[in-house]
Amino acid sequence: MTAPKDQHRSLLLRVARRAMLEHGLEPDFTPAAMAEAQAIPGPAPPNGDGVRDLRSLLWCSIDNDDSRDLDQLTVANAANGDGLPRILVAVAYVGAVVKPGTALDDHACTNTTSVYTAPQIFPMLPERLSTDLTSLGEGVDRLAMVIEFAVDGDGHIGGSDVYPAAVRNKIVAEVKFI
Repeated sequence: MTAPKDQHRSLLLRVARRAMLEHGLEPDFTPAAMAEAQAIPGPAPPNGDGVRDLRSLLWCSIDNDDSRDLDQLTVANAANGDGLPRILVAVAYVGAVVKPGTALDDHACTNTTSVYTAPQIFPMLPERLSTDLTSLGEGVDRLAMVIEFAVDGDGHIGGSDVYPAAVRNKIVAEVKFI
């Protein structure tokens, strides 16, 4: 009984790959892009000029428990001097390790996102980057670009800022919904 299932998966994979190509996307990384990913020595150091240290905040991800490709964290912070609560969104700072004009950058610019299909996920970045070196995984210090904005009582956005920051994803407790 596995043969028909495997045949259907194979057909779906061929259809997904063809659809990507027809829409100008690249289902595979070039050998040059893979070599660049392997040559990156490690994660970007979460420090440097203008990098704010926000590792003490209770950052969290809305990704699945088993996901390792964590590219965004969120936290709501206490009111600042203006009395408005702050929302902070941290996005993995891939640009700190992937330079413009490289094969990795070209692939990411072409696809602009990971493509999720039934038979396979076609990631925007090689797994070494998306699930390790740039992933905002639990308990690791990472460099991120943070978008911070204030929200008033009516939900209107007040002042905002964008800056690099050191972040650490924290799992405080499992949330159960009734």
